[in-house]
Amino acid sequence: MRRTMPALAALLLAATPALARPPVAKSGVEAAVEKDYKASLAALFDDFHRNPELSFKETRTAGIMAAQLRAIGGISVTEGVGGTGVVGVMKNGAGPVVMVRADMDGLPVPEKTGLAYASKVRQVGIDGVDSPVMHACGHDVHITALIGAAKRLAAMKDQWKGTVIFIVQPAEERIGGARAMLADGLYTRFPRPDYALAFHVAADLATGKVSAAEGLQYASADSIDITVHGVGAHGAAPQTGKDPVYIASQIVVALQAIVSREIGPLTPAVVTVGAFHAGQKHNIISDRADLQLSVRANDEATRKQIMAAIERIAKGVARTNGVAEKDLPEVKVIEGTPTTINDVPLARRLNATLVRTLGADAFIPFVQEDMGSEDFAYFVQPELKVPGYYFMVGGTPKAAFDVARKGGKPIPSHHSPLFQIDPEPSVVTGTVAMTGLVLDLLRPGAK
Repeated sequence: MRRTMPALAALLLAATPALARPPVAKSGVEAAVEKDYKASLAALFDDFHRNPELSFKETRTAGIMAAQLRAIGGISVTEGVGGTGVVGVMKNGAGPVVMVRADMDGLPVPEKTGLAYASKVRQVGIDGVDSPVMHACGHDVHITALIGAAKRLAAMKDQWKGTVIFIVQPAEERIGGARAMLADGLYTRFPRPDYALAFHVAADLATGKVSAAEGLQYASADSIDITVHGVGAHGAAPQTGKDPVYIASQIVVALQAIVSREIGPLTPAVVTVGAFHAGQKHNIISDRADLQLSVRANDEATRKQIMAAIERIAKGVARTNGVAEKDLPEVKVIEGTPTTINDVPLARRLNATLVRTLGADAFIPFVQEDMGSEDFAYFVQPELKVPGYYFMVGGTPKAAFDVARKGGKPIPSHHSPLFQIDPEPSVVTGTVAMTGLVLDLLRPGAK
C-alpha cells in the first residue's frame, strides 16, 4: 500500500545535469552494494518475487529473512513477532537505536508481466480465499534492500556506534502488521528506537532518484463495511419487502456529497465505494446488500468527520426508506491506519543526508499527488515519541518514462497485474540510501 512520487517531476528532474558524487559513494559503499547485489541480492530478490505470500501468511519469506540476518553475523534474531514478523538486533557499543523496517507481504493479484521470474503462486489467505499472489507493490525490493543494508552496516562497524533494529513486518497490505508487532512487545521486548526509518519503491519515480517530505508523507486510510438490511420479496411484488439494493444504491450516491458538500474544498479527502454485493437471482429481492468503502484523509479531524458522516448517511437513508430502527445499516471499520508524518527536524536532516549520499541530482522534494497510505504510521505515532522518516526510491528507468510520454507503453501502477520495477537499481539505491541514513544517525558524536 504505497504512495508514489509524481512522474512528471521525476521526468523533469531526471534531466538535471549530474552533480559530483557524494562522500559515501566515494568511500566505496555504492560499489560494495553493487558487488553484493551481483553476489547474492539479485538471487534473493528473484526468489522473493517468484514466491510471494499474502498478509500474515508470510512464513516462507520470514524464514528466509531470519536465516539471512543470522548468516550476516552479530545479529540477534527473533521470529514470530506479531505473527510472522522478524526482529533482528545488531549492537555495536553505546549510542542511539535506529529501527529499519521493511514490509514483506504480497497481494492477491495474478501477475501478467511476462517476466522470466514472474510469480505463478496461489495461496489461501487469512480470509479463506484461494488467490493468485504477486509482489505487485514492490515489497520484494524492500526486504532485499534490508538485507543489503544489514550486510553493509555489519561490514562498517568501525564507522558507527549504537544499535540497529531490523524489522521484517507482515501484513502492510492489510494495514495490520505494524499494530500486531507493537502489540507483541516490539517496543518493550527489544531496544526502544530513537529513530524509525523505512522506504517504498515507486514505479512512477525514475531509478536513481529518491524523495521524502518534511511533514505529511501519506494520508490515513480506513476500510469500512456497510451492511444494509432489507426484507426479501418476489421481484414481481416489491411492495411486500424492503429492497436493500435500492437503499444501498441511494447510500452510494449520498456518500458522494461528503467530500463535495461537507468537507472544505481545500481539504483533501476521498470516499470510494469499491464493492457492492447483493442478491443472487433476477426475480428475487434480497434481504441484504454489502458495501465496502475506502476512506482517505490528511488529518485526524477530517478523518473523524468523514466517519461520522458515513454512519449518519447510511442510517438516514435507511430511515427515509422505512427501515425499522432495529434493522438500520451496520457500519464497521475493518482496518485502518492514521496519517504518516515525517518528523520535520529529522526529515530536514536526513533529506540532506540523502543529497550527500546519492548526489543533489538524485533528490526530489516530495509532493503529495494522491491519497495513498502506509501502516508505518503506527510505529511513529506522537504518543510513542519515536521520530519517523519515510522516503521513496525510484523503480522505473527514465527511458521507460520517455517512451510513455511519447505515447508508448504506459507505466503500470502499483497493485496492477502489470506492475514491475527494475530490480538492480531499485535495490542498490534503496540499500545505499538506507545505509547512509543509519551511518549519519549513528556516527560517533552525532546529535
